[in-house]
Amino acid sequence: MSTIKQPVGRQSSKVYRRRRLVVGLGLLAVLVILFLIIVQPGVSKGDANDPKTPANNASESATPTDAATTIPEVATAVDGAACDPSAVQVAAITDATSYAADVLPELSLSLTNIGTTSCVINAGNAKQVFTVMSGQDVYWTSTDCQTNPIDAEVTLKPGVAMPLATPITWDRTRSAVDTCAAEARTAVPAGGASYYLHVSVDGIEAADPALMILN
Repeated sequence: MSTIKQPVGRQSSKVYRRRRLVVGLGLLAVLVILFLIIVQPGVSKGDANDPKTPANNASESATPTDAATTIPEVATAVDGAACDPSAVQVAAITDATSYAADVLPELSLSLTNIGTTSCVINAGNAKQVFTVMSGQDVYWTSTDCQTNPIDAEVTLKPGVAMPLATPITWDRTRSAVDTCAAEARTAVPAGGASYYLHVSVDGIEAADPALMILN
């Protein structure tokens, strides 16, 4: 029986090109697989706009800046024992010393803890008393016609002055419990007359009054 044999010897250039093409495609496939393993497309490295990134999480846990210290108009959380009256310094404050005829004085006060530890005091307007005097005569008192007084316990930190949240405007009239209507009051003497503001908070009086000259 005869057998057909394939010719032995150098093959055509087309055969070699096909082989090189197959080998090249195989190497390219290996490089693509290695690239996909190393790069891992689709896996996020963290986006500044992604709410789950550490940068945004850090901002969400930031502590807000504390508010300015004032005597509040409503009760707030407090920390400490009751203030010893001898450790609290009350100051009477006015927005000026001399007032023109058409200017109304703004009356205020501040509290300072001159002790060494924080303490608590009732600084609400229910415990504030503003009194305007000239000599021994009382001309005006803030409690004469006060409405809806409130209590407000606050913590006084050592060495920190706490001013009144909102000053009181004195209309330059005499006050009395039976003259709460504006038309029922009479204007106090002016023309260079001197008056003194006395204040107290929770029974603690200011050591010195504040001078007011009404022109």
